Amino acid sequence: MNLLKRIAGVVWMAMAPASLWFLVSTALGEVARKPVMDTRIQWGVFCLVFLPISFGLFLFGWYAVRGEYDRLPENSGELDVE
Repeated sequence: MNLLKRIAGVVWMAMAPASLWFLVSTALGEVARKPVMDTRIQWGVFCLVFLPISFGLFLFGWYAVRGEYDRLPENSGELDVE
């Protein structure tokens, strides 16, 4: 199961920049097709909102590859609370 988590982490890490590239290329295509201010603002907001989502997806994958999710707590008593 831990191997599956690490493989999924690699997939998430690859998916983050790929999805960001796809979004930006789609945005550029849509703005070129209809170059009015409304379209630029709409796609600019989409790209700005998706940037931290993409970063979080990459970070989640990085933690999975590092093995941070190999041992998950069974109950709240096992959490390290300082």
